[in-house]
Amino acid sequence: MKTLSSDILVIGSGMAGLTFALKAAAHGSVTVVTKKRRADSNTNYAQGGIAAAFAPDDAPELHARDTLLTGAGLCHGEAVRRLAAEGPARVRDLEAWGVEFTRSGAGYSLGREGGHTRRRVLHAGDLTGREVESALLAALAERPNVHLLEDHIGIDLLTRFGAWSGLRRCTGMIALDHVRDEIVVFEAAVVMLAAGGLGQVYRHTTNPDIATGDGLAMAWRAGVAVANLEFVQFHPTALHPAGEHAFLISEAIRGEGAILRRRDGTPLMEGIHPLASLAPRDVVARAIDAELKHSGEPFVLLDLSPIPAPTLAARFPGILAECERRGFDAARDPLPVVPAAHYACGGVRTDADGRTSLPGLLASGEVACTGVHGANRLASNSLLEAVVYSHRAAAGLPGELRRATAELRGIGAAGNALWPRPPVVVDNEVEAAPLAQRDRIRDTTWNLAGIVRTTASLQEASSRMIPLKAGIDREFEQRPLDAARIELRNLAETASLIIESARRRRESRGLHFVTDHPFRDNEHQLRDTVLVADTA
Repeated sequence: MKTLSSDILVIGSGMAGLTFALKAAAHGSVTVVTKKRRADSNTNYAQGGIAAAFAPDDAPELHARDTLLTGAGLCHGEAVRRLAAEGPARVRDLEAWGVEFTRSGAGYSLGREGGHTRRRVLHAGDLTGREVESALLAALAERPNVHLLEDHIGIDLLTRFGAWSGLRRCTGMIALDHVRDEIVVFEAAVVMLAAGGLGQVYRHTTNPDIATGDGLAMAWRAGVAVANLEFVQFHPTALHPAGEHAFLISEAIRGEGAILRRRDGTPLMEGIHPLASLAPRDVVARAIDAELKHSGEPFVLLDLSPIPAPTLAARFPGILAECERRGFDAARDPLPVVPAAHYACGGVRTDADGRTSLPGLLASGEVACTGVHGANRLASNSLLEAVVYSHRAAAGLPGELRRATAELRGIGAAGNALWPRPPVVVDNEVEAAPLAQRDRIRDTTWNLAGIVRTTASLQEASSRMIPLKAGIDREFEQRPLDAARIELRNLAETASLIIESARRRRESRGLHFVTDHPFRDNEHQLRDTVLVADTA
């Protein structure tokens, strides 16, 4: 096995990982490891934008208020206030790295999305994520002490015991270079986990193929605490038919005036929420789900006709082009839309500076649970959270590196790395079995732990996942190693954590709606759902 060493290891090349790497470069050598190509990430698919208080009638306090309200009582107040207060400065960082946000006159062109009471969403056309990703990658290329490696999928985190504390520390990762069929050990004093989301655990998702919960699963197997995984956000408007990677119709379109309608043309959201089609995503997704179940129709309609044609063409050229490619004239005809899994509000539990429960391991971005989102994410807060909390984690790097140096002095390279067996790598075709098992996982979560849940459905999901996961883990240990089996193992781990988290919350709050517990229980359930692995 090949071993590569650096001061700092970054797992993931989305906004969180790249922001951290750019700032970490001031403190030592950095290796960025990404699963496929460097631009394959949820960041790259983000259409809407990044929320920050720049408008004359806006303020960080108002941004924080909207975030807290959307989070349904579970947001960590200080985390939210920090996000809103630091947001404008972090946007300036992005501009310094070359991100060009759309402007209107002397200021930014600010959009409005669901849950926001002000226009505060900065965007770069309707391809904001792509603009951010490309600018950050270009800035990273100018850092000579940063090395970015593509096509390396993480298998497990590595840990060793510290010399004087006796505590386990994260010291790297073991990965598969799935182009060369080679195992690579990455060693580092500090590891930043920024591996992105988990949308592929569901049958319909807006996430790219790489979003298989790898970072979450690796952290859990290393004994790291996770939190609030029952809160998975389903974007209400994915273009129908929604396959394994649905095309998202940005919420910003509803911010400009588009209206959700039933198939008979009547407005869907009137009388359901005061903000109508601009209600928070969980409310809209459940309303669509209920309408589809009631009507038996496969989709509802998104009517773009209230948006002036010049505005539509100028603001959403990417969406219009993709719709046209798929046979829809969005400027003339209502679009068929359905909900699809979009964003995980929970993840690896961190403190205000990105530290996890495992010393030496930081986390940022969608893989992390900072406390910002609570039970429901306010639209366009995800990119902001990634850049704010990656900045904070990077600011604490000097102390983290000093602690790591003291802890690991004199410990040999072998340490007590938690890799269970010498892996066997072969160049073989992807077998049918992993694909069939993957479908079983995704159908289980979609049908039994999806937008609307019941106590019985969650119990049934758990009963199905326990033997399925056990079989997948057994086959992982016994069969040749390839990317498909690594992802399958992580999907099973992630699905099990989502289901268990949902089973423990016996109420309805935010994105977690259980029909036989339809109300909030602030007396008993006003707390995070924290799972702690038994690593004994």
